[in-house]
Amino acid sequence: MSSALQLAGVRKTLGGREVLKGISLTVEPGDVFGYLGSNGAGKTTTIRIALDLVRATSGDVRVMGESASSPDVRRRIGFMLEADGLYNALSAVENLQFYARLYGVRNAGARIASLLVDVGLAARGRDRVGSFSKGMRQRLALARALVHDPQVLVLDEPMSGIDPSGQVELRGILLDVVHRGGKTIFFSSHDLDEVQRICNRIALIDQGTILVDGELAVLMRERSGHEVVIDTGSVPPEAVMAGLRDAHGFGFRAATDRRLEFSPLPGTQVSDIVGFLVGRGVMVEGARRKEASLEELYTTILREREGGQ
Repeated sequence: MSSALQLAGVRKTLGGREVLKGISLTVEPGDVFGYLGSNGAGKTTTIRIALDLVRATSGDVRVMGESASSPDVRRRIGFMLEADGLYNALSAVENLQFYARLYGVRNAGARIASLLVDVGLAARGRDRVGSFSKGMRQRLALARALVHDPQVLVLDEPMSGIDPSGQVELRGILLDVVHRGGKTIFFSSHDLDEVQRICNRIALIDQGTILVDGELAVLMRERSGHEVVIDTGSVPPEAVMAGLRDAHGFGFRAATDRRLEFSPLPGTQVSDIVGFLVGRGVMVEGARRKEASLEELYTTILREREGGQ
């Protein structure tokens, strides 16, 4: 099976500045792929090249195995950009009818009715889009991107400007689209928490270069280091806490209520710490490696890049 989206050695020069410096990444069918980076890192340029709205200076871009410039690809890919592409003077239904005609969608009426239900706008189908909130516009823009039933969705900051409740709604819709419709989603975002919630794979771009690319769970596990969290049945007595602080090899870091955090030095086993606690009458309910958050992963990678420059 062909990859849903593949960029190989893509470079782009704008105004004499190399915006993309030979980036390569692969999005597989069924992925919810988060594309991360600060403003000016190259995210939007990548997306516009993937959509063939801008041509790469060099490199190869393929969607479902076909060149991104192929006319057939336009029917296999849907997108949401910063400008939602909606017409304020038209109703939600009329907006979707317009785009359905552009794509030559058959049975457009049934398709539109179904999409409005999916995005929670069935009751507002006849209302002018100019009266819609930002969250409602984003949901309708998603319906517009799906009107021709594409296999791949490319989204540029889909949660931008939406309040928390709107983000929850749109997140649920996106996940439903993937699981029920078998779609692939590639989207850029600044919201690391949102990416961690819904993505199975990510890539991080900085200054036109991909710094990391892979399975999110694997990347977070690899970056988690050797930090250990031990849950206790009660707050340990002060004498025990003093012993933990004095035990150099334990690398005691912090205590929060009934949770103890350590960064054990080489040669110290988790069982050594657990034995110390149990031997002093402290009930241990669990011990685990502490996983890094996506924010910690992101910050660490950028710091490493800065340190290497």
